[in-house]
Amino acid sequence: MPKNTMPAVSPELVAVLKRLRLGRIIDTLPERLVLAEKQGMSVEEFLLLVLSDEVTRRDSAAASNRAHAANLDPSMRLELWDKTSKVTYDRRMLAELTSLRFLEAHRHVVVLGPVGVGKTFVAQALGHLACTHGYHVCFTRADDMLRRLRQSRFDNSRDAEMTELTTVDLLIVDDFALETMTKEESRDVYQLTLERTGHASMIITSNRDTSEWLAMFDDVLLAQTTVDRFKNSAYDFVMEGESYRPRLKPKLDDADEPLQSPKPKRKPNSRTRSRRRR
Repeated sequence: MPKNTMPAVSPELVAVLKRLRLGRIIDTLPERLVLAEKQGMSVEEFLLLVLSDEVTRRDSAAASNRAHAANLDPSMRLELWDKTSKVTYDRRMLAELTSLRFLEAHRHVVVLGPVGVGKTFVAQALGHLACTHGYHVCFTRADDMLRRLRQSRFDNSRDAEMTELTTVDLLIVDDFALETMTKEESRDVYQLTLERTGHASMIITSNRDTSEWLAMFDDVLLAQTTVDRFKNSAYDFVMEGESYRPRLKPKLDDADEPLQSPKPKRKPNSRTRSRRRR
C-alpha cells in the first residue's frame, strides 16, 4: 500500500456496519486499519480499539444531547474559562465541586458574588460536567421558572411542571432573589426546596447572600424554613473581582471573511420548539 494512501472499506462491510447502526465507525476505520497494521495488533485488539471509538462517540453524543436538553450554553464549559480573568474564588472548593461528589450526596451549591463575575458560567460549567458523567440537568433563570409555575396553575400542568423540577438530577436556578416574590412564588420555592433537599441537588446563583434572601419572600416563617433548609445543605462558592462579561463580548476576527449574503434563519429542532411552548 503506497504511503499516505488509506485502505478502502468494502461496500459489503459498509452495508453491514450501517445495518448494525455502526455507520460512524466507517469515518475512522481506514485510519484504524493503518494503525493496526503498523502496531501489529491482534484481531481482538483491533476490535477493542474500533468499538471503543464507537463507545466514546456515543457517550459524547449522549452528553451533548443532555446538555442541549438542559438548555446549557455550549460556550460555558470549564475548559473555556479565561484563566487571565481577575476573578478570585476558592480553587479547593472548585476542585471539590468538579468531583461531582455533591451530586452523589444530594448536596446543594450556592454560587454568590457581584454582578458579572462569572457565576452563571461556573454553574453552567458544572452542569456540562454533570451531563458528561450521565446526569440529567435542567438550567433555568429563577424568574422564568417562577413564571412557568405561575402559568401552570391556569392550564392544569402544575403537577407535571413541578415533577420535572423536583426529579431531575441537577436543577440549576440562575439569578435567584433578584426581586421580591409573591405569596404563591414563595410557596413554590418552599415546595421545591423541601422536595429536593436530601433527594437531589440544586445549584443556585445569586447576587445576594443567603441572609438577604429572607426579605425576598412574602411569608417570614416560610422564608426562614426554606433558607435554613437550603443553606445548611449547600456548599458556598463565593466569587469576587472584576466583571467577566467583557471577556465574552463578541469580537471580529481578522481572519473572518465577510459573507456575500446574509445567513438565513436556522430552523429550530423539536426540543427547542418544545422549550419555547412551555
